[in-house]
Amino acid sequence: MIEKVLCMVAVHKPYLLGHAEIASLYGVERQTSQKWKTDGTLAEPDLVISGNPYWLLSTVLQLSADGSREATEQRLAEYEASIPGGYQADPEEQLPVIVGIMEVAKILGQDKQAISRWRHRKQIAASDYELSGSPLWLMETVLADATARGRAVAQVEVERLREGGRGFQKPRGRRSTSPEARPRQRPLPHARTFTSEQSGEAASFLAAVLEQGHSVVIRPQRQKS
Repeated sequence: MIEKVLCMVAVHKPYLLGHAEIASLYGVERQTSQKWKTDGTLAEPDLVISGNPYWLLSTVLQLSADGSREATEQRLAEYEASIPGGYQADPEEQLPVIVGIMEVAKILGQDKQAISRWRHRKQIAASDYELSGSPLWLMETVLADATARGRAVAQVEVERLREGGRGFQKPRGRRSTSPEARPRQRPLPHARTFTSEQSGEAASFLAAVLEQGHSVVIRPQRQKS
């Protein structure tokens, strides 16, 4: 009964794309979209949800501006048809709060595994988006579902998200470091051997090596008679 009531509510949501949707829109591999982001061809994401980047359709279509990439009318129509109730939002307008599993877990005081189980058992509202393999909800969908099911909500987390609070974006790929940027490592000191009569010199050598951040291995040897 809860699912039927929630499904009757018309959901109005902005067109949103992850790397998979961008790749499909332009007829390229997903890695190409990720490369566009890395080299700056693709603008910074409009939203970061559960650590993943997402872009508004208006932002993504700027990739066609120089004529070297084309989102055909057919692919654009197919994308729009995949987002029922979608609309093209302007980056400057106030967007609804959109959340992923990480944010939903915090709102409902659960862990991510619990939210995934609820999804599998249909014990939480169906997601408003399925983008790049991840479920996303309008926060209002989650709150309405929690009210209908009598679940407690962490109001502090809700207010934080409404004020624009977000987590960090997950790192993607390896960052290359130029040789000039790498800190130069000091060469390791040569192994030394000291006799019992050289205890003072040995102590000075040991202190100098430790000060440079190295560890020391001492191997006692019998003196030859």
